[in-house]
Amino acid sequence: MDLKKNNLQMISEKKNVRMLLPNMLTLIGVCIGLTSIRFALSGEFHLAIIAIIFAALIDGLDGRIARLIKGTSKVGKELDSLTDMISFGVAPAFIMYFWKLNSFGRLGWLLCLIYVICVALRLARFNVNSNQEPSWRDNFFEGVPSPAGGILVLTPLIISLTDLNYININNNIVVPAFFITTSLLLISKFPTYSFKKIVIQRKATIFLLFGIILFFGLLLVYPFIMISLSAIIYLLLLPISYFNYQKLKKQNNDNDIEDDSEDIL
Repeated sequence: MDLKKNNLQMISEKKNVRMLLPNMLTLIGVCIGLTSIRFALSGEFHLAIIAIIFAALIDGLDGRIARLIKGTSKVGKELDSLTDMISFGVAPAFIMYFWKLNSFGRLGWLLCLIYVICVALRLARFNVNSNQEPSWRDNFFEGVPSPAGGILVLTPLIISLTDLNYININNNIVVPAFFITTSLLLISKFPTYSFKKIVIQRKATIFLLFGIILFFGLLLVYPFIMISLSAIIYLLLLPISYFNYQKLKKQNNDNDIEDDSEDIL
C-alpha cells in the first residue's frame, strides 16, 4: 500500500515539474511586457519594441513546450491569457501613448482604452472557443490574435525606427487609424491563419529551415525593417485567409450535405 502511495506521489511530482517550465516561461513574458512599459517611460522606444518581440516569441513557445512535455494545465491556460493581456494589450497601448497618442489629449487615451478592452474581449472569446471539439476551423483564428494585434498597433512606431527616412507618414492620421482598425479586427470574426496545423513535406523541410535561419539572421541585422515587413505581409495575408476560409467552409458544408443524404438513403 505504501509502495503504491509513493508511486502516485512520484507521478504527481513529475507532473508538477513538467508544468513548472512552461509557467515560468509565461511569467518571464509578463516581466518582459512590463519592462517594455518602463523602456517607453524613459523614451527608449527601440528597447520597448524589442521587449514586445521577445514577449511574442515566448508566447509562441510556452504553449508548444507545455504540449510537448505534457505539462498543460488550467492554471497555465489562464496565466497565458493574463500575460497576453499585459504584453500585447496594456504594454503596446502605453508605449504608443507615450510615443504619440499623448499629443491627442483625451482622444489619445480613449483610443488606448478601446484597444485594451478589445484585447480583453478577444482573449475571453478565445478561452471559450478553445474548449470546442477539433475541426478544420482550427487552422484559423476568429479575428486577429492578441500578439499580432500588439505588433500591428506598434507598426507606425516600428517604421519610424527604421532607416527608411524617405517614407513620409503622417502619424497624426496613421496611428489612430491603426488603433481603430486593429481594435475592430481583434473583436471581429474575420478568419485569420492560426499557423497551428501546417503540414510540411519532408522534401521541403530543408528549405523551411533555411528560410527560418535567414529570417532570424535578417531580424538580428535589420530588426525594425524585418518587423515592419512582417507586419505588412501579415496584413496582406488577411484577404487570402478570408477567401481560403470561405472555400473550406463551402467544401465542408457540401460534404455535410452529402453525408446527410447518405443517411437518409
